Order: sequence, then C-alpha cells, then structure tokens
Amino acid sequence: MKPKKSETNQVAELVNKLIPDNEWKPRSIEEVIQLPSFYGKLKEFAKALQKEEYSAVDIEAQQALSFRRLQQITNILLLNPMWKAYIGKSGLSVAPNNFEEWQQLPVSDKNKMADFFMGDRPGMVVPLSHGGFEIVASGGTTSGVLAETVYPLKELQETYDIAGDFIGKHMLKNYLTGTQPKWVATTLADYQMWSSGTMVGGVLQKIPGINYVGAGPLNKDVYQHMMSYEGPKAIMGISQGIALLSQLGIGMPEEARKSLKVAMYGSGLLTHLQQKELKALYPDVAILSYFAATQAETIGLQLNHELPGLAAVPGLHFIEVVDENGKWVAEGEEGELVVTRLFGNEAPVIRYKVGDRVIRREYIVTDTLKTFQFEFSGRSGDMIHLGDTQYFAPLAYENIATALKEKGIADLKELAQEIQFVNYRKDTKLALLATVDDPEKYAAKLKAALTDDSLQQLFYNAFASSLSLFNKLEANSSNIKNTRYSFLVKFIAKGSSELHKTKVGKVPLIRDIFQ
Repeated sequence: MKPKKSETNQVAELVNKLIPDNEWKPRSIEEVIQLPSFYGKLKEFAKALQKEEYSAVDIEAQQALSFRRLQQITNILLLNPMWKAYIGKSGLSVAPNNFEEWQQLPVSDKNKMADFFMGDRPGMVVPLSHGGFEIVASGGTTSGVLAETVYPLKELQETYDIAGDFIGKHMLKNYLTGTQPKWVATTLADYQMWSSGTMVGGVLQKIPGINYVGAGPLNKDVYQHMMSYEGPKAIMGISQGIALLSQLGIGMPEEARKSLKVAMYGSGLLTHLQQKELKALYPDVAILSYFAATQAETIGLQLNHELPGLAAVPGLHFIEVVDENGKWVAEGEEGELVVTRLFGNEAPVIRYKVGDRVIRREYIVTDTLKTFQFEFSGRSGDMIHLGDTQYFAPLAYENIATALKEKGIADLKELAQEIQFVNYRKDTKLALLATVDDPEKYAAKLKAALTDDSLQQLFYNAFASSLSLFNKLEANSSNIKNTRYSFLVKFIAKGSSELHKTKVGKVPLIRDIFQ
C-alpha cells in the first residue's frame, strides 16, 4: 500500500530537515570532518515517525532518507579530484536527482578500490594525516590478492552498534533463550591485515545481553572448555571453521553439545554433508549465514534457519542487485551484489561490487522489521573458463552431482566434505575433486558405471546447462565438446594435499593452473 501524499510530503520535509542543505553539500574537507553522525540521523528519524527503532520505519520512508544520504555522500566525494573524475564518466557532475540517475553512476570493484585506497590512497576525501582511520584488507578467497580499504574508526564503532543490536533483536532472539548466561564467540582471527576477527568481533560484542568470547582458532581442549560454560551459545566463523566443530565436539558431554544453539558461518557455503554432521552432533543447533565483506561489514543476515533469505541491516548499507549495465534487476532475478556504505563521511565508497551473485527477493515487511532481502547464489569469480566461454561453477557442480546420483555412483551432497574444480588451462583438462570417506570405493563405482566417453558426455551436458541458466544464452553439449577439454571426477581423502586452500584456510571453488 502506497503512503498518502500528505505522508510523503511529511517524510520529505523531515528528511530535508534531518540533512539540511549545508550538511547535504559540504564545501570543504573541514566541513566534512565536522558533519554529524548518520547513525544519529537514523535515531532522530525513527523518533520523529513515532517508531521504537529505525528497523520498523516503512520502506518508502527508509528509501527517502537513504536517497538524501546517497546524494550527500556523492557531494562529499565530488570534493575529491579522483572521485570527481570517476563520477564524471557517468555524465553526472552533481549529485543524482533520483534513483534512475543514481544507477548511472559507475559500479566499482576490488581493483578500483585498490586504486582509490592503496598506495598514496588518493580516493580518501579526508587525508590519512588527519588520523582516526583503520586500514583493513580483503582475504582474497577467489583471487588470493590482497586489497586494502580504509574505515574511519568512529564509523566502525557505529557500524558495530547498529549491527550488533540488529543481530540481538532480529537474529538471535529466538535462539538464545532462557535465563542462563548467553554466549557469542567467534573463531575468526586477524591474519596479515585481514581484519575480520576484529570487525566481526566488534559487531558481536555489541549484541545486547550476551557474553562475548574472542576465541580465535580453536583446538579441541579449548573448544570443549568454552562449551562447558553454563548457558546457550552461538559461534561465528568462516564456513570451514564451523564445519570443524563436528570434529572438535567429539566426546563432549551431551549437555554441552545441546548448549550450541546457533552456528553462524561466513565466507562461502556449508555443504549438505557438513550441515548434516553438525546437526548430528549438536541436536539443537540452527545454522545461519552471516554475510559480510571487508569493504562492507555485515551486509546480510539469515534470520530463520528454515529460510535462505538474507536480511539487510536497515540504515547500514544501501544494497542493489544489478545486471551487467549496473541497472537494478527485478525481484526473483539474479545479479551482482552492489553495496554503498551509508555510514562514514571521511572515506566513503559508492556502488561497490562485492564480488557475489545474489537473487533479489521481496522486502521483509513485519511490524518490527522492514528491510531489503536477497539470497546468495555464488561468488562472481566462480566462473570456469573453457576456451573463450565462461561457465558458472556452482550450477555446473549441481548438474554433475545430480547426474552422478542418478547413475547410482555417489550422492556428492551427502558424501563430499569439500569440492573444488581444478582447471589445467594449458592442458585443457578439468578435474572435479571431492573429498570423501573411502575414496577408493567411489572411484571404483565411477569406473564400473561410466566409460570415459560417457563421463565426458556427462560433463558436456552439465556445462551446457550451467551456461544456459546463468547467461540465458543458447548452448548445447557440442559447444563444450568443441573446447577439446577432457573431464574427470577425482575422489580424494580428507586432508589431501591435492585440495588447494588459501593461507587463511579457505577452499576456493575453482583453482586455475596455467603451467
């Protein structure tokens, strides 16, 4: 239901009052430094609209305030010569007048952010010499390339406040219940300036009514000691760290195992088998996604373990799902996830392409929560190059797994602990590695069930479907065959050195070998 015209006018007047013209378009770096906190504006806005918190404000009103803030951020960036030239490429020399013009602005990526925020850091509006900044770096799961960005420290603290409060009220409220002490821990730690341990920990510490444990990498003794604490617990870590809990918990008393209520994973996906193993050991655990990126902390949170949607924290980011031209896709369609941090005046970033493909979902609208929602599809870099054509690896894997199951060889979703495509580009050979118990058994079943020719055809069909679904182009198995690639499935033991991991223990879905 659309708001009445009088309500729309009231909101517009309120938005202009909250961000008056002198703040909306600062004239100098000194004026930028003096700008008041946007977090404070959110609170004032909710109070003026007689809402207990900003999360309950109607979507249309949120969008009105967000757009005024996006204009303000653009005006701030126009004070910086590098940003001014970059924005000028879109044909705009002033802040956009509407969302259509906003979509004209260029979409930036990790390489562009490196240009702005590494080296001499020419993209900073307020120079680094002013002080009060934190330099953080991306772990580079797909590329392995470090890319730095800059946060004003006071912005980070506000980010922690709003995200921590949201997690407590909308994510953990139904899971960490009762009168016993409540615990939230993270296994993340900081590696070589990869600061997720600090940043996620900063958020988790701000969850109301919890006790925080910055656990870092865990061994069995430390983990089981922590789990002996009285009260319900939630643990956050990268997907591989959360999967490891099924091993660390072996031999743990039942009462301690039942105290794990929430396992929050970030960076990648937990396989069906990993989730199954966790639930077998921890009967009361709910597995939830905590979606974040170094360049945009706490982007989306899974509020219900039975539903895959990820909810944005209202007011923290402006989130877009866009096509190849930077235009918004419709609800139910897939596109690139693009994020603009609404917090931070001194080193803002607009329209940052996080590097993930997501599906835009309908807004969450309840009495207490109104916000944007999306569903994770896969990393944008999860593209397999066969000749001159790219294929979306998650879809190819789904098709291969389905075919192997139908032929009675193996149900990879039930059996595979980890999977990885290895693309030998020079030799035009692609291997799907799957870590399983008793790999010799499944290798024998594969050999008995499929000739080499029939295995090749299985891959041709799987990749043809992945191209068709992802790019909406015509494709057939003959096109794949013409690449002259050979394909194989290789079952390997857990811990095999054949599986490539990054320095921080992540398993990229694709590994390209060019030699």
